[in-house]
Amino acid sequence: MLAGALKGRRLVTPAGQTTRPTSDQVRIACLDALMPFIEAGPFLDVFAGAGGVGIEALSRGAPAAVFVERDPAALRALRENVERLDLGDRTRIVRDDAGRAVDRLARAGERFAVVFLDPPYAGPGAEPVIGALARGGCLMPGAVLVLQHPTKAPPLDVLEPLRGWRTRRFGETTLTFLRAGA
Repeated sequence: MLAGALKGRRLVTPAGQTTRPTSDQVRIACLDALMPFIEAGPFLDVFAGAGGVGIEALSRGAPAAVFVERDPAALRALRENVERLDLGDRTRIVRDDAGRAVDRLARAGERFAVVFLDPPYAGPGAEPVIGALARGGCLMPGAVLVLQHPTKAPPLDVLEPLRGWRTRRFGETTLTFLRAGA
């Protein structure tokens, strides 16, 4: 269930095991922490799945959101959620590899106030995407980047010019918050 302007609405989630939706507890805690930044500019939801975090950001006041996802089942659920909730005028869905999508967004001059990454727990993870965000100029000054990751697999220690800001642990899942320079 969503909070904010879309409070009480439910999202469609993809069938199967290819995506791992962010739990309600983690999503709510993440967005509560991001409230001071949500209205500052566009929201980027990378490895978006069905779009729960980005849609909640829109519900809480983000002016726009870009969703990056490549899994076909997740894309179907994401498109259905955007359509059912009538969010089409404030969203864009990019079907691509996360790293390539971030590079293309940066080259196009797009900038984001908040970025959320929830990569698959198995595989190369978000480090290449965080690197692309950090060096590619896709972040607004003072932007916040949140990485959801397994508690036992913390992100890189140094991701210049991003700085660690806070962490929140939820059992086997942790949110790591990073800030871009002002």
